[in-house]
Formats: sequence, structure tokens, C-alpha cells
Amino acid sequence: MLRRTGCLFACAALSGSLGCTERSRADAGPAAPAPAAPAPAARAADAPAPPGLEAARRLALAAPAGASPIDREIEALSRRLEGAPRGADLWSALGHAWIRKARASGDPSLYNRAGACAELALAGDDRASLNLRGLVLLHDGRFAEARDAAEQVLARDEGDALALGTLSDAALELGLFEVAARAAQRMVDQRPGLPSYARAAHLRWLQGDAATAKRIIRLAIDAGDPREPEALAWTLSQAAAMLWHEGDNEAADRVFARALAVQGEYPPALAGRARVALARGAWGRAVELLERAHRQSPDATTAWLLGDARTAAGDHAGAAEAYARAVDAGRRSDRRTLALYYATKGLEREEALRLAAAERGLRADIYTEDAHAWALYRAGKLPEARAASDGALSLGTRDARLLYHAGAIRIALGDLEEGERLVRTALALNPVFDMTGAAEAEQLLARRKLRPGSAR
Repeated sequence: MLRRTGCLFACAALSGSLGCTERSRADAGPAAPAPAAPAPAARAADAPAPPGLEAARRLALAAPAGASPIDREIEALSRRLEGAPRGADLWSALGHAWIRKARASGDPSLYNRAGACAELALAGDDRASLNLRGLVLLHDGRFAEARDAAEQVLARDEGDALALGTLSDAALELGLFEVAARAAQRMVDQRPGLPSYARAAHLRWLQGDAATAKRIIRLAIDAGDPREPEALAWTLSQAAAMLWHEGDNEAADRVFARALAVQGEYPPALAGRARVALARGAWGRAVELLERAHRQSPDATTAWLLGDARTAAGDHAGAAEAYARAVDAGRRSDRRTLALYYATKGLEREEALRLAAAERGLRADIYTEDAHAWALYRAGKLPEARAASDGALSLGTRDARLLYHAGAIRIALGDLEEGERLVRTALALNPVFDMTGAAEAEQLLARRKLRPGSAR
């Protein structure tokens, strides 16, 4: 059993989504890092940069277009880099700042600026540069490469907390749960705080231990740094999501609201409050929240939810527009969500299966297994769907969507008693886990009741 000194904790990753920019011990300190070592003699100080690096430099030093504290930090670092263009530590610090801005704004294009910083910093081949590179690779969905970058850092310093977090996050996406847990446990041991506690809470929740997960995530919230509002807002949103998964909409809404108080117009919290509104039947409120979230973060999941909310509100033309946006966003950058959307709606079955299988070739976490299982189910490949669904349930996760999918697949294969039990468990846990899925689950149970000799 994994642990934290003096406590009973298990640790795992948030799949790269914490957005925490905690620096490793070698990089810790004020926003202005120590000056970089002199450039190698082979490149004179006045030698022009190669064309690729010059393009990266222009991208990395682009104006942040804002007036928030993180924008001011970016501007200050950019000014320093004008005088020290080959300072690897400064490029790394700027890259971390761009990642924080990307997470706070919901603008994924800003990760490209962080990637440009990593490219410039990597000329120095130091730990700070590799750590930044690992984070950029995580956000780009290149999980195996992110794992490799983290392992390069850990080969130099086995206690580097940021590299341990990256390794844990990447390993979880790759389906290497034990590797993720060991890395995160070492992170807790090295640096207890919001990033490590949040990972611990997430692992416990994935393992079906919601009570312990909620206790640990309170520690993460208490450890939040006011100077890092996005990280705290993300952690509050994760805590609220745990409550929503249990069907505790009142408590979930309060915690999502707290996240918005920390970071205004924060897309995950807006979308979370919209999920609560959908569960309450407040269609107009859900539409308003999701439109705000989508303006900040036009990703596939938010557009899908917006389509569901507009459908419920009777705005079918608006729903079609939102669903089209979900498809466009999924094609650009989120095959797994697009595969799940198609499978959930019963659309493009062969394409859903192709997308899910392609994503399964890159990562093997339980949510990728679930999307693959549901695409296989819709395509009529039931034995293969059962195998993938078993993988999705392998950690004991109490997620109603996973449970419903597993139940429906079992019923289709003739395992009626276990299938019905899983579907009923899903609806009891979170009766409106998904607008389409929850309605299908109710219909499936209703049909079963009408059949002679059906299981009870």
C-alpha cells in the first residue's frame, strides 16, 4: 500500500491536467531564476540563431494580451530574455508561465508558446528544460515521450518532484497504473502539497475509495497557494466533480462556485456548474454557463455538453451547431472524446471504432478503454467490447458512465443479472451522468421489466 509519512495515502496522476507549475528543488524560489550558464564556446555570443530557433523565439516572446499577474510575469521574463537570450532557466520559467496562462484562459494555442520556450531552453540540456519539455509533451498528448523526458530528469535527480509528477501523469495515461502510483508516492514523500495531494486524491477516487479521496483533496485545497489561483481552482473543480459523481448536486455546486471565486470564468468550473444545472432540469441556466465556458475553452467536451443543454431547452438548431463544433474540435485534437460522442449518440459507428482504436494504440487508461468498449458495442463486436469494458472497470472506479456501459454490454451478451445490477448501480450513483446515456439506461431497464422472466 502506498503511503505518505504518518498517513495512509495512495497517489496517482491527474493525467497532466492539474496544470501545476511547481518547480523542482533545483528550480524552486522566486519567479526570476538564477542566471544561466554561459553559452558553449562553439556558439559565439553574437552568432545568429538558426532559423527554427528564431521562429521559436518570436513565438515564445509574443505579447500575452492581458493585464493579469501572470501576464505581468510573462512580460517581465520576456524583458529579461531580451538581454539574456540563451538563459535556459529563464526560458523554462517563461514556459511554465505560458502553461499557467493557457490553463487559466482555456486557450490551448498558448501551449505552443510553452513548447517554443522548451525548444529554446533545451539547447542547455538541463533539468529545468527537460521538465518543461515533459509538461509540454503531456499537454500535447505525447505521453510516452513525456514519460521519457521525466525519466531523463530522474536519472540525474531521483527526487525531482516535478519530474515525478510528469512521470506519474504520463504513466497513468499509458495504462501503467503501478508505475504512476509509485512515482506519485515518491512525489508526496519529496514534496507534500497541492500537486501531490491532488494526485493522491485522484488515485483513491479511481480505486473507488471516494471517502478517502475527499479527505485527501481537502488537504490539497488547504495547501493551495494564492499566487497560483488556477491550480487551486482546478483542485476545487476536481473536488466538486467527486461530489457530482455521487449525485450530490447541492454540494458540488457550492464547490464549483468556490472555484469560480478563486479564478473567474474558469471553464472547468463553469462546465461543472452546468452539469449540476442539467441534473436539476435548469436547461436555460445550463446553456448560459456552457456558452460562457465554450467562449473560454472551445473543446469537444464543452461543445457536446452545450449541444445537450440546447437540445433539452428546445433549441435544436443551436444544438446542431454545438454538436458540429464538438466534431470539429474532436477531429482537431481529441479523438477519444469524438469517438465517445459518436458512440454515445449512435452516429458514425465505423468512424467511432476507428478513432477509439487509434487512441487505444497511444494510451491505455480506463477512460480510453471505456470509449473503445462503447464503440465496439455500437459496432456489434460484443466479446471485444466486454474485454475492453473489463479493463475500464479494473480499478473499481465509481463512475456511472463506466458502470452503465459495462452493464449494457453484459446484458447484450446475455449476462442479465450482472448487467442489470451495474445499470441500476449507475443510475443510483448519478441519475443524470449523461443526458443520452442516462435516458438509455432507464429505457433499457424498462424494456427488461416488460420481458417475461427478466431478472429483477
